[in-house]
Amino acid sequence: MNIVQLLPENVVSQIAAGEVVQRPSSVIKELMENAIDAGASCIDVIVEDAGRSLLQVIDNGKGMSPEDASLAFKHHATSKIRHAEDLFTLRTMGFRGEALPSIAAVSQVVLQTRTPDAELGTQIEIAASEISSQQPCVCQVGSNFVVRNLFYNIPARRKFLKSNTTEQNNIIQEFQRVSLVNPSVEFSLTTDGTLQTRLVPSNTRRRIVDIFGRKTGDQLLQIEADTSLVRLTGYVGRPETSRKKGVHQYFFVNGRYMRHAYFNRAVQKAFEGLIPADEQIPYFIYFEVDPASVDVNISPTKTEVKFENEPSLWQIIIASIKESLGKYNVAPSISFDEARDIVDIPVFEKHTHVPAPQLHIDKTYNPFKASSHTPDVATEYRAKTTASDWQSLYEGLGDMVKEETVSEMNLPFDGQNDHLNATVGQILQYRGRYLILTCEQGLMLIDQRRAHTRILYDRYVEQASRRKAVTQGLLFPELLQLSLADSQLMDTMMDYFHLLGFEIESLGHGSYSINSVPTDIQGLDPRRLVCEMIEEARTETHTDTQVYQTALALALARRASIADGQVLSVDETQHLVGELFKSSNPNITPDGKKILTILQHEDVISLLG
Repeated sequence: MNIVQLLPENVVSQIAAGEVVQRPSSVIKELMENAIDAGASCIDVIVEDAGRSLLQVIDNGKGMSPEDASLAFKHHATSKIRHAEDLFTLRTMGFRGEALPSIAAVSQVVLQTRTPDAELGTQIEIAASEISSQQPCVCQVGSNFVVRNLFYNIPARRKFLKSNTTEQNNIIQEFQRVSLVNPSVEFSLTTDGTLQTRLVPSNTRRRIVDIFGRKTGDQLLQIEADTSLVRLTGYVGRPETSRKKGVHQYFFVNGRYMRHAYFNRAVQKAFEGLIPADEQIPYFIYFEVDPASVDVNISPTKTEVKFENEPSLWQIIIASIKESLGKYNVAPSISFDEARDIVDIPVFEKHTHVPAPQLHIDKTYNPFKASSHTPDVATEYRAKTTASDWQSLYEGLGDMVKEETVSEMNLPFDGQNDHLNATVGQILQYRGRYLILTCEQGLMLIDQRRAHTRILYDRYVEQASRRKAVTQGLLFPELLQLSLADSQLMDTMMDYFHLLGFEIESLGHGSYSINSVPTDIQGLDPRRLVCEMIEEARTETHTDTQVYQTALALALARRASIADGQVLSVDETQHLVGELFKSSNPNITPDGKKILTILQHEDVISLLG
């Protein structure tokens, strides 16, 4: 009996579909790219139940004949290439002939399509790779793909889909990627019967503004480079737009979205010294290269791309960005052609005698006594107001400092810290970041920022649970413009923001007004704070009430806590340590980082020998 056997066609189709169709957003990506390849000038996307129930893409492209429509659902059937050499001259989004058969293998698909020269179109119904019917129909020119019950025949794949919010965000991301690289095409997105956005034909910068808001567009710098290797265009953000996470970063090559870690490091290199090392800069960069010098046939998703001259492109990216930074006076530059206000430097002559500088020292000078010579008015005033017995001003100061630094504190330790002595003595601050204090076991080291984060987090959680957050109204409301994905997330979390002390009002179309903020966030930019909190919540895979509430509380506590390097007074350090040991868990932060550690007395002795 043979062990090796050919797999059935339906099993092969489902295996292949797993590489192309990973989630609902994969279907949107493939169908929108097919519509672009068909020459569509208007593409409508309709989604229900985050893609689980319905995914529909309607375009006004050139459509398909009845024969092409049925053949398009066969594996590796494509109109994009004919020979292997065509892989090196690709100008289309699709070429593998895997998208439609993969979608049809894991869903129920209905396709209506008509070419411009045909009076009637054709309608095909297919489920699990089997065509159930094909008949003429009346429809508009172009194609109308209706995909229902995604992964209905693969329950395990459907079960492991993320929450509706996460899947919806993934769909929006794919919608935005295709829209950004095709600004001349009109797009619309409708979710659960509500029109979310309609993007009219425009240029690249206007398309960025339409998707991400005017504030994003106002903070972009244009870059451009035209060389024999690449034509590079696009925009990068100003240094002040850098963020640790949540920045908009897009690379496109020949009209195709791509990920490229190597080129991302080139962008960061160009901003070196202008932004913190742990922050990212937003960018929208478009590459136009010879198709023969780039390989997009690496993975079925076609987002991994290899270039023939990557080191050279690295240099071009850095040079074009630095040129833009200098052009818009973002980075300092020196003009050697400007002759005004230049210091006249005398020319050194070989035979010129240069005397050595003379040093004169007044050994009788006392800075704490009036000068013996006739002073000017300011010197005379200082002499009259300066006490000659200046040492008396500092008498008793040493006793005062000693009295404050050796004062003891009584700290309420909970059950997790009952091994510590309840009396903590002298508190010292080390390099503006750590607190060092003595306890019965030895020396205790506390990270002051993490300690403050724990204190604030517990406070925010308690206020939210009691619905008694303390707010402070803003004299002038802050206007906030969010992208489509962020605005949907904001609408979901509006009540949680209110529990933490924010009063945010929706103005429609992604615009919000921040009217009130928590009382203890002085010095923070409310708009940036809200954006960072949204980004923090976006990383959560679960979307129940408790998870969102704790995620927002933690994000707010991190940003409202004291900064590293902040010098604290004696009273402030005592208050901080006292509040820490009243918290729910003084040992670790809410995200699991250690707050304090103890250097045992025996270890201190061993260190000193």
